[in-house]
Amino acid sequence: MSFVVPDACTLPTAEQPPRLAEFDRLFTTALREVTRSGATHARLRLAGPAAPVRDLAARETACCSFFTFTVTTGPGDDVFLDVEVPELHAGVLTALIGTVR
Repeated sequence: MSFVVPDACTLPTAEQPPRLAEFDRLFTTALREVTRSGATHARLRLAGPAAPVRDLAARETACCSFFTFTVTTGPGDDVFLDVEVPELHAGVLTALIGTVR
C-alpha cells in the first residue's frame, strides 16, 4: 500500500507499516465497492464478517482521531464501512481510497 501517514497520527512509527498492511489485506480480500460522496466521506462495501472491520476501525480511530468510522451490516454478508474526515484531512481520505482502486 502506497500511503503517507499524516502527522496527526499518534501510532508509533514502528507500528504504522503493520497497520497499513491490515488495511491492505482487508481491501484486497473483502472490498466489493467504493462510493465517494464528497471530499470528506466515502462508503466501502466489504464482504463480512463485521467484527474484524469494527476492530480495525476502532484501533485506527484511537490513533487517528480525525477519522470517523461507522460500520454497519447489510443484506447477506455485506459490511459497510463509512469513513469521514474533516475538510483539513480530505487528502488523507483521498489517499486511503486511492489505495483500493
